Amino acid sequence: MNRTLTLNGRTITLIGTAHISAESITEVENTIKELKPDCVAVELDDKRADSITNKEKYSQFDIVQVLKRNEGFLLMANLILSSFQRRMGQNVGVKPGDEMLAGMNVAKEMGIPVVLADRAIQITLKRAWAKNSFWGKCKLLSMLIASAFSKEEFSAEEIEDIKNKNEMDSMMNELADYLPAVKTVLIDERNEYLATKIWESKGNSIVAVLGAGHLDGVEEYLKKLAASESTTNIEDYNVIPKKSPVGKLIGWLIPAAIIALIVAGFIYGGTKLGSQMILSWVLWNGCCAALLTLLAAGHPVTILVAFVSAPITSLCPFIGCGFVTAIVQAIICKPKVKDMETLQDDVTLKGFYTNRILRVLLVFILSSLGSSVATFVSGADIIGKLVK
Repeated sequence: MNRTLTLNGRTITLIGTAHISAESITEVENTIKELKPDCVAVELDDKRADSITNKEKYSQFDIVQVLKRNEGFLLMANLILSSFQRRMGQNVGVKPGDEMLAGMNVAKEMGIPVVLADRAIQITLKRAWAKNSFWGKCKLLSMLIASAFSKEEFSAEEIEDIKNKNEMDSMMNELADYLPAVKTVLIDERNEYLATKIWESKGNSIVAVLGAGHLDGVEEYLKKLAASESTTNIEDYNVIPKKSPVGKLIGWLIPAAIIALIVAGFIYGGTKLGSQMILSWVLWNGCCAALLTLLAAGHPVTILVAFVSAPITSLCPFIGCGFVTAIVQAIICKPKVKDMETLQDDVTLKGFYTNRILRVLLVFILSSLGSSVATFVSGADIIGKLVK
């Protein structure tokens, strides 16, 4: 799908692709060779461009550093989305991003500058999460889980249909209805970001390689830029929304309330009641976290750490049980090069248990879930003991 715009004396050719389409690769290569543009812009950021061009990336991957940067969930989400695309492209022998790689390679051969026009994927995922309501976060998680274990297969014809406007409009409308905040971040914001980066590219002839879902939005915004209409400062779209004061307050109120209830137990019920409350807190938190860590096939030491750390981390807003258990699991069962090389292909139910990196992430998610659920269950149990 190819569109040519003439704006303020500049020619901008937009190539709408399906990210796992063999035809898209051919179209990208032929268009660049035919037009010989001054610049080629691609829908990639620095890290994604590096991931498809740097063959040594696996040896540089460090799951512990990912966890320390508090990016465990982001990595999980990114892997699930990438794996889903890879499975879609298996029947046509195309990997996600091959058309972007083809565009960069042809541009390099012809000595044409390449512009990485997309926003960093980490920022996009963080904004999508932060701008969602609690219910929206639940729906987003369910969608990711469904994608991770989907066995749906697509033919080459179905993949090419993705570029069809009617099909694309239907998909965008479904996303907007189901997760409006996610659609805003993944599509609308990136349309403006991509268009601005393309417009700022040097040269009078530009070829931009984009996913077909961005064509209409990018074209509309490019026309606004050409007309010098009021536009958005795209740097605002690189800012991660801060947690609301209410959210921060809740993070402190829950531990404070638990401690206050236990203190009240000692005051009004004596040592016996106070001790029962502490035991309830420790057992519920420890057992739930340990049980779900066991479900994630965590190492015995990791399971023990989950039991010990959960009652403590549940009272500390700065560190979570999942962080502690995942770090321990990664240190004891250190991922191997093979785990890194097969990472995206292993995003299956079996792969989460056989791939050491994915098992670390599974330990992180499930132990965090166990600790979170136990906080409310044990809290209710403590209240029940106090009011008896």
